[in-house]
Amino acid sequence: MHVICFPFILYNFSNRPTFRLMNFNLIIWGSKEYEEMVELRHNILRKPLGLHYSEDYLAEEKNDILIGAYKKDQLLGCCILRIVSDEVVQLKQMAVAVEAQYTGIGSQIISFAEETARNIGHGRIFMHARKIAVTFYQKLGYQIRGEEFEEVGLPHVLMTKELL
Repeated sequence: MHVICFPFILYNFSNRPTFRLMNFNLIIWGSKEYEEMVELRHNILRKPLGLHYSEDYLAEEKNDILIGAYKKDQLLGCCILRIVSDEVVQLKQMAVAVEAQYTGIGSQIISFAEETARNIGHGRIFMHARKIAVTFYQKLGYQIRGEEFEEVGLPHVLMTKELL
């Protein structure tokens, strides 16, 4: 497993702890770490909606870039980058553990994902953002493109950001 660690300066406006130093792991599909990632995503993104991941859905992730954010050995957040073309990647399945939400980890994960995409030569990133998360992504420079649509029973919007 490849581990990259770098510090962030964060401002904490809540009573939750601020995580200043995260380890970002590129996770191997099918590994123990991948299973932890699927469990975190399920608990945050699917279980509240009464949904589950199918084996076919998870098999599609074999060629994706799987990113985990760790404090010590605990997975606190994750996302997936799916290569769409030579220029474009899609950010998918962004999740942060409940106890770590509103601590800056989500912003760190996005920064790491964007840097990863840049490093492999991609100049644009897009996502299907849940409507409740739009303000978060806008603060990070993402822009809404198009009209609202429904996905997994929730309102979403297409958001994009130029990386280069």
